[in-house]
Amino acid sequence: MFGFLKNGKIYKELDEIIAQIDSNVANNYKDAAQEAVGCLERKINEFWENGQLSEKKKLEYSARLTRYKRELEGFTHKDQKPYWS
Repeated sequence: MFGFLKNGKIYKELDEIIAQIDSNVANNYKDAAQEAVGCLERKINEFWENGQLSEKKKLEYSARLTRYKRELEGFTHKDQKPYWS
C-alpha cells in the first residue's frame, strides 16, 4: 500500500549519489567521482535485482550512468600536469 514511500527512499539514495558525482566532477575530485560512479552502478543493479526499481526508473538512471561513464572516461590524475612545472 505504501510502496511509494519505500521507492522514494531508493530514488533519494540514487539521487544523492548523483549529486555526489556532480559535486566531485565540479571540484575536479577525479578519484572520488570515479568511485561514486561505481557506487551508482552497484546500487542500480542491486535495487533492480531486488525488484525495488521500476523498469522506467532503471532506464532513466542507467542513461545517466552511461553519460557519466562517457564523460569520465580518461578522467584520471595521471594526465594532470603539476601547476609548478
